[in-house]
Amino acid sequence: MALADFLSRLPFNRRNFLKGSIACAAGLALYSSEVERHWIEVAEREIFLRELPDAFNGFRIAQLSDIHMEEFTEDYFLRDAVKRVNQLQPDIVALTGDFVSEGPRSRGFAAGAVWKCANILNELKCRQLYAVLGNHDVGVGRRRVSAALKANGITVLLNTFLPLERAGGRIWLAGVDDPLLGHPKLELAIPASIRNLSNQPIVLLCHAPDYADELLNHPAGKATALMLSGHTHGGQICLPFLGPLALPDLGRKYIQGWFRLGNLQLYVNRGIGTVGVPFRIDCPPEISLFTLRKG
Repeated sequence: MALADFLSRLPFNRRNFLKGSIACAAGLALYSSEVERHWIEVAEREIFLRELPDAFNGFRIAQLSDIHMEEFTEDYFLRDAVKRVNQLQPDIVALTGDFVSEGPRSRGFAAGAVWKCANILNELKCRQLYAVLGNHDVGVGRRRVSAALKANGITVLLNTFLPLERAGGRIWLAGVDDPLLGHPKLELAIPASIRNLSNQPIVLLCHAPDYADELLNHPAGKATALMLSGHTHGGQICLPFLGPLALPDLGRKYIQGWFRLGNLQLYVNRGIGTVGVPFRIDCPPEISLFTLRKG
């Protein structure tokens, strides 16, 4: 039988094609919203820092980002993420912004959501919790988001820094305001007094990863060993051969994963939440775990 004759006998017509297309679209929507959106990947990586004090060799940092509570992250899903972080037993937890979403619902709704988010984050067993704000947090209200976090034992680093000390060794943890809607001030977050100190590397929390280019053009950039960011969701919807369907401002160059930019190492976390639509395609949510190594 000729191939054309065989194909002509198949029950393939316009109506069947449309039905099949609709079924495929529905199946993809179900998978991306209910399966992949809730399929958390724990990405573990060793980060080698030349100036790391011996006491911090093996120090573990867990990173959570872009929670977007209730738009569309559910209570149970965030609790599952918290449970996964607790199982990792990190030394500190870095929270790199966008705890809630600005729109499409009211700011009042988001203000309630941030308290729910912060209350669940309070279930983290590690009590060394440090956060910076994202563009959505700034849009909802810097004070109201910060108040909820601080009330639940989370230190908010708003253009400031602090030392982390262990057995006589010290590293610096710094954080800047969101570069997109806020006012990041590197002179305050990484002042000259803490730059280039022997065996005292600086780790910077910054929501938007493309801010790394501005950091590198600043004197503080040469002193910063590691920058942790989120913001991009890794693209959230990544199509085969095409890549991310959409990317936010200041998140279009460094999209996900690890980058070496001279002496600076940058890691971009895909986040656990979504915005716009409750879908993820080829881009599952992520918890990052970094183990610092001397070298």
